[in-house]
Amino acid sequence: MATDTANEQTGTLAVHAENILPIIKKWLYSDKEIFLRELISNAMDAITKLKHVGLSEGLGELGDLAIDVRIDRDQGTLTVSDDGIGMSAEEIRQYIAQVAFSGAEEFVRRYEIDAEKNQIIGHFGLGFYSAFMVSSRVEVLSRSYRPDEPATRWVCDGGLEYTMAPTERTRGTDIILHLPEEDREYLETARIEHVIKKYCNYLPIAIRLDGKTLNDRAPLWTKTPQGLKDEDYLEFYRKAFPFEDDPLFWIHLNADYPFRLQGILYFPRFKHELDASKGQIQLFCNQVFVSDHADALIPRFLTVLRGMIDGPDIPLNVSRSALQNDPYVRKISTYITKKVADRLVTLFKSRRETFEKHWEDIHPFVKFGMMEDEKFHDAVQDIVLFETTRGGYTTLKDYLERNEARQGKQVYYAAKGDAQATYLQLLEAEGLEALYTQTVLDSHFIQFLEHKGPEIRWSRVDSSVSDLLVDRSHKAIVDAEGRSTDDRIADAFKSVLGQEADVEIQVQHLKSAEVPALVIQPEHARRLKEMSALLGEAMALPGRKTLVVNASSALVQKALAEVDSREDLCRQVYDLARLAHEGLSGDEMAQFIARSHRLLAR
Repeated sequence: MATDTANEQTGTLAVHAENILPIIKKWLYSDKEIFLRELISNAMDAITKLKHVGLSEGLGELGDLAIDVRIDRDQGTLTVSDDGIGMSAEEIRQYIAQVAFSGAEEFVRRYEIDAEKNQIIGHFGLGFYSAFMVSSRVEVLSRSYRPDEPATRWVCDGGLEYTMAPTERTRGTDIILHLPEEDREYLETARIEHVIKKYCNYLPIAIRLDGKTLNDRAPLWTKTPQGLKDEDYLEFYRKAFPFEDDPLFWIHLNADYPFRLQGILYFPRFKHELDASKGQIQLFCNQVFVSDHADALIPRFLTVLRGMIDGPDIPLNVSRSALQNDPYVRKISTYITKKVADRLVTLFKSRRETFEKHWEDIHPFVKFGMMEDEKFHDAVQDIVLFETTRGGYTTLKDYLERNEARQGKQVYYAAKGDAQATYLQLLEAEGLEALYTQTVLDSHFIQFLEHKGPEIRWSRVDSSVSDLLVDRSHKAIVDAEGRSTDDRIADAFKSVLGQEADVEIQVQHLKSAEVPALVIQPEHARRLKEMSALLGEAMALPGRKTLVVNASSALVQKALAEVDSREDLCRQVYDLARLAHEGLSGDEMAQFIARSHRLLAR
């Protein structure tokens, strides 16, 4: 309800069921600083509308359109000003006093324009009322582009009462915020500059703070990829993510159908482990910054990337800080996943050497993605690389084809490093090839591959002794008591080790006589142990370790022949095998060294 006395009107804000939502939204913004983004977005809408009306109605030259932000510390005010379409007194009552939405949809209907091309931001809802989060009083000075409409001044102290009166102003709108003492941080130039650059750095209209233009206005993702060079992408990345190493490569997103989506995703240099905290994908809507996180828009495994995604039609919640879980968003997620997979496959096929050079950085991301997303797995499964004991990288398919004649569908693998060096030497001596694993993730990844391809058998080199390493031509010699040399070797080691070690003794004749013994542990038992350690839990593990004693070894034969040194020699063989498998504790190492001294002295 309003009254008119001497050209000044007073009224009460109309708060009804159909328009109360924007007031509620005011309290749901997660950060106070959002108010400036909302006001600048509204100013951007006003200029965008004016440009369209200027063409439709032949307004002629519109001038140097810009958004001005002014700080007045003496008056304690912050002003956001535009020279856009402006509002008449009736429009102020309709769009502000009625606490209605910003009118973008009505504008589109009235002028029958293509909202996709004109980029009306106002479909977010009227962000104007966010101004009251930092203001004790808000003034609106506005004049419509229509020459016969006078300028109007609207003032509200944050309650339900407001005043409206004629004023003086050229075309456009001023939003004047009177800041209370507790919000005077927004009168600091550095603070306002930070907020503008954070949220509005890429808006296509100049944003000036006390006369100084702050925004870049031309984000790289809005440009045609064919016209860009590598250095353009690198320079843009360095500005957006300063103090970071240059990215490995990138993907330029540009979709018009069935949804609009633009952006650039960069692959940073990963540090061997999947570290999502290093990723940062910024979400924009019509070049207005929305959030540092696009978790609902992209699969979890892609959050390790860096870059920007601009989706004008993405449904946002009231604070613009999260996405609704709807089919539209899922389609976007599927599209982005496909583009990433396509980029990796293209790089693998066209620039294999470059792909291999980057594999050390990207392999955790690729493997995690395969385990997370079925479609991603199907797209990239043939480009997964493994470092091989023969040097360089290979795909699983190539490894199997090379070794099928001798190994069938058997894959031997070892942890990268010296842990299984002895076992690998035995394989290499027989011309057998093994693959290296690189991180803790690989333990899970191998189990995943076994599930996908159950016909392929994965065995770590210390989980068993391959038949290809055993000399099957050896003929056992049995004595008068019916006992073979192998039996006596087994008895000797059992007698010496007794119950001290939870180990089973097995005697084999290996083709190589260089290694006296090996400790092996079944694949499933070791994996349970690794999982237990990863979870920080103690688990009772099934099965025991096996000490495979090599009867072909001269040291083993000596231990059998020399009764006086047998105990030391058997224990030495056992400890050497343990050193190659898992190492010794402090006390065990001390005993090993002392025993070594004794044996050398003999």
